Amino acid sequence: MTKIGFIGLGNMGVGMARNIAAKGWPLSVWNRSPSKAESFAGANVAAVKTPAAAADGADFVITMLADDAALEAVTLGSEGLLSRLAPEAVHISMSTVSASCTRTLAAQHAAAGRLFLAAPVFGRPDVAAGAKLWIAAGGAAALVERCRPVLEAMGQGIIHVGEAPDQANVFKLAGNFLIGSMLESLCEAFALLRKHGVDPRPFHELIAKNLFRSPVYENYGNIALSGRYEPPAFRLALGLKDMTLALQAAQESQTPMPVLSAVHGNLLSAVARGLGGLDMPAVIRVVEENAGLGDAESA
Repeated sequence: MTKIGFIGLGNMGVGMARNIAAKGWPLSVWNRSPSKAESFAGANVAAVKTPAAAADGADFVITMLADDAALEAVTLGSEGLLSRLAPEAVHISMSTVSASCTRTLAAQHAAAGRLFLAAPVFGRPDVAAGAKLWIAAGGAAALVERCRPVLEAMGQGIIHVGEAPDQANVFKLAGNFLIGSMLESLCEAFALLRKHGVDPRPFHELIAKNLFRSPVYENYGNIALSGRYEPPAFRLALGLKDMTLALQAAQESQTPMPVLSAVHGNLLSAVARGLGGLDMPAVIRVVEENAGLGDAESA
């Protein structure tokens, strides 16, 4: 029977791991906060004490972590997953990280004679819990097919982006840039309406459900208008991290992205104001403050 290791039980990872466990596959879980792994343990789920132990005897090891540093920390070193990853096993990296981080890890795996697939995901925690993620896979086609049953347990669709793992990360960063720019433009539109004394709610209804039917406009717009940014499904600080990684990818390839620079700037301003722990639509506070409207919650 397929055995899986899962590393990272954050807002996204916990739902993904539950969907893996629901398949009945033996599952080992590790999290930086041991209590999360221990409370997750069940009939076919064992909590382990190190990333290496999560990889011990596993056919697939999935990592879902916050950033480059966290991914490198659990992968490399004497207690890293790579130290125990079997030659025929696959490390599936599903985190949103930089293309350069993925290139480094892919090279490390290749040097060790181990298999590595980058498969970052699109979706918020409720989407992850419902196994409705969209998954961008970067790696050899045969490797993607081998991993397909595991990926399908967590998502509604798999897009094979290219043969190089880092191509999947650029794909994901490009998508997150669009999400960030959609949120920024929506918040700016709300600010314009409020400056002219117009209620933005009918506008949001028209945009989100008719003109530009999109869960991004609908969900993020609802959060921005309600002013309810806690508990955060996706922290604003992580949005800034993603825009920073997208800027790095643009600089590496000499791709001018002026809209990305503007989105990054407002997210940076929001974090500087202490809003990094709130849900990402809290950036509307910066947009409205810049427009002289004050706090979005009181608008």
